[in-house]
Amino acid sequence: MNTYDLHDDDDVEDLDMEAESVSVWPRMEPFLLGALQVSPPSKLSLHYLRKMATYVRTRDGCFPSLGWSMWRHIACGKLQLPEDIAWLYFETFDLLLGHTPEERLERAECLSQCSDKSELNQQRTKLSVDTLQFLLFLYIQQLNRVSLRTSLIGEEWPSHRTRSPSPSDREAKTSSQNKNWDDQAHLSFVQSHLAEILELLVEPGQLSQSGQALRDCQISLEAVRSLGLLLEGSVCQGRVVQPVHRLLTKGPLQTQAGYSSHSHSFPLHKLLSCLQQSLTLNPFGMTACLRSGKKLAWAQQVEGAMKRAKIARNTHMAPPGSRMVLMSQVFKQTLAKTSDKLTGTKIKIHRCSDAFIYLLSPLRSVSVDKCRDTTVVLGPVETSVHIHGCQNVRLVCAARRIVIGASSSCTIHALTPTRPLLLPGNTDITLGPFHTFYPSLEDHMASVGLAVVPNVWDQPLLLGAEGLNPSPNASSSQDPSCYHLLPPAEFHMLVVPFNMEGDSCEVPGGLPPLYQAAVDEKQRRIQNWQKTVMEARLNKEQKKKFQELVELKFHQWLLETGHRLELDSLIPPTLTSLKDSNGTATGTAQVNDDRRPLRNGRPVGQSPLAC
Repeated sequence: MNTYDLHDDDDVEDLDMEAESVSVWPRMEPFLLGALQVSPPSKLSLHYLRKMATYVRTRDGCFPSLGWSMWRHIACGKLQLPEDIAWLYFETFDLLLGHTPEERLERAECLSQCSDKSELNQQRTKLSVDTLQFLLFLYIQQLNRVSLRTSLIGEEWPSHRTRSPSPSDREAKTSSQNKNWDDQAHLSFVQSHLAEILELLVEPGQLSQSGQALRDCQISLEAVRSLGLLLEGSVCQGRVVQPVHRLLTKGPLQTQAGYSSHSHSFPLHKLLSCLQQSLTLNPFGMTACLRSGKKLAWAQQVEGAMKRAKIARNTHMAPPGSRMVLMSQVFKQTLAKTSDKLTGTKIKIHRCSDAFIYLLSPLRSVSVDKCRDTTVVLGPVETSVHIHGCQNVRLVCAARRIVIGASSSCTIHALTPTRPLLLPGNTDITLGPFHTFYPSLEDHMASVGLAVVPNVWDQPLLLGAEGLNPSPNASSSQDPSCYHLLPPAEFHMLVVPFNMEGDSCEVPGGLPPLYQAAVDEKQRRIQNWQKTVMEARLNKEQKKKFQELVELKFHQWLLETGHRLELDSLIPPTLTSLKDSNGTATGTAQVNDDRRPLRNGRPVGQSPLAC
């Protein structure tokens, strides 16, 4: 299974690369989505991965594909990892694979019919991964390993390869929440560890007794294909992105890498030298996007608080798997967008405060970093949503995975088929059910392969700082009290305050019974209130005074709760629809006849009618 072949061989034109230079760079997704943002267990060090590489090549049923049952045997029996953590790595790798939406929906249907752990395990045994790619995936967990020297002195001491950072480089470094988004860290990691990465691909018969590769050993083309997980590249002028093995078997790199078309293999030392000379920064990464990306148009970006906002995208020039939008320093503003420019992109929301952000398109991944007092409402997210270093953030999303780390007083309303990951450093995290919809939500969910079941928003997995811990019930270095489930009595529905086209008219899958009962009770109280007012038989003057009193109390409540800011920001200088004449969504709301946005069927900013 060549999971990361971006094109079939027959579909790629033969390029004349003799007169052109070739660039190779680290792919972003394995590091962004695949490397867990905690220090890995010691049993995933190179020493143990070398042993695993030998084991899987010498045992039946482990190579070239590795099934869940054999991985569980290796992880739990050999590496002494808890089964939940073994599954976490297996499931995380699966996030990176190019499954079609139809395949993911079919799997969700099978999982939804599992009534116990035995049936669930039977479904898991049907899954398998590319063995060598999975080995490389396990190796790059070292990206977030904290060395003793780094923990004591901070950044690594500059080496002879280190160059002075440019202003754009420093900006990229500053805006990077961690190494997972930092394309310069990806390049440095690959440059520093390339020899070890290639050693994992060498067949056992060409290893020394200590498990290290001999200098004159060969690496097969099939093994080099697995490098497509981590590396890709192009002929610089052509810009047709190709898996690295194709670049190594044609043109100038074929000679430099020593590829033999007879043995279909590469000498290890030549392959290593060739790749080291060809490695460069990802031209579609965050650094390039900050340096030369286009601004993303919003309707309210001309005055006041929006002057400090920085919003950039590379969707105009990046290939489908590398498109991103970076949003930073949105302050005291409501932004909303639904657009093809967002579809399938990676989103980074950085250092926003007192903001309300609606991104109502199917997305690839989302990171919310160092934000505070902000509400983020997302369209369906195909892979993962990561919240890091945030305070008092409310996130509403349907996503394949939710990850929360180093955050406090955040509320997450989620629909997710995987257990939410709580990384170290969290305090006062509230988990609640997904509680909103917009007209095209269900179509968007289908387009990314997200179903309404299974939905395990209320079953978090706590990962401790001193190693990974499988559940709140296990002895853990992370206090289970760092999170709680939202009490039904405090639950309220969220209404997306924009008119859009589509057929969705309710929360996908409905609400859990306790929360639905809470909504029903609130509706009964409203009806009783309306009945009481009607039965009071107030005259015209009494109605007017009563209405004024209700209005006063309502506006006091808006100020006390902070909702006044949200409502005020929904009233733009020029009222337009969520999509402008070019089909591009804007930050304004389509309005009803009295020229105000609608929420719960009434104009925003207007109190509930007293009578």
